[in-house]
Amino acid sequence: MDAIDKRTLEDERPYLRPERSAFPWLVAALAIALVAGIGYYYFRPAPKPEPAPTAKTGPAPAPQAQAKPAIANPLPESEAKSLPTLELSDSMMRESLAGLLGSKAFNDFIIPTQLVRRIVASVDNLPRRTAPRRMMPLNAVPGAFVTAGAGDGRTLAAANSARYAPYLRAMEAVPARALVHAYVQVYPLFQRAYEELGYPGKYFNDRLLEAIDDLLAAPEIGTPVRLIQPKVLYEFADPELETRSAGQKIMLRMGAANALKVKAKLSEIRQELAAAGARRP
Repeated sequence: MDAIDKRTLEDERPYLRPERSAFPWLVAALAIALVAGIGYYYFRPAPKPEPAPTAKTGPAPAPQAQAKPAIANPLPESEAKSLPTLELSDSMMRESLAGLLGSKAFNDFIIPTQLVRRIVASVDNLPRRTAPRRMMPLNAVPGAFVTAGAGDGRTLAAANSARYAPYLRAMEAVPARALVHAYVQVYPLFQRAYEELGYPGKYFNDRLLEAIDDLLAAPEIGTPVRLIQPKVLYEFADPELETRSAGQKIMLRMGAANALKVKAKLSEIRQELAAAGARRP
């Protein structure tokens, strides 16, 4: 299994294009496993530490304790008696997510392989300026990207918002408490995948909350969003919007009304994550 190559994180910019959107996990699973992402990565197993050299005579040195992640937002210990390895976790994750989303929504929206790794990569990239696409855990949002007007007056068309309607329905149907409970039970897998990404000593749930807070901070714009097309792809005409994080750009291009619904769900999830941490013994 290959590890995610962080050198590719800057390879692509989240331009406005009719390709896969991170929305569903911005929902149902960004939310927890959550929200969504993107890739040109490759996986490889984390290197095993070299054994400490031992002297030819005398007692062997005491083994060094592994550094534990610094934790700002701890979760309770998983009550699961056993969990599969990352390589064998897809079956369990498919069953869990299909139970939360419903079988039809799961089959329509989700790419059912390497789910934990895809989710972790997506969450990690949402607060960044760039977010490569290949590791996204979602199928493409249907329909074509639509603009209105022309030249300097070109804007993001309101018709784009309708493309997200099926995802919004699935999102609103997922109970935030059940989602967070499922996440806590399998959290050790998310932590392992995060460390495999190259973050030993870091805690994935902290990164998840950073991603949610960044999405909640996305600007709310009541007027049509102006676009420019310097080359092939569209960009936001406002330089301040163009320099926003990949996650905030996703919020902008799904439309103001949809973004408010997503923010409401993410706020619920954040509250449940905080409550889960408070229940920690």
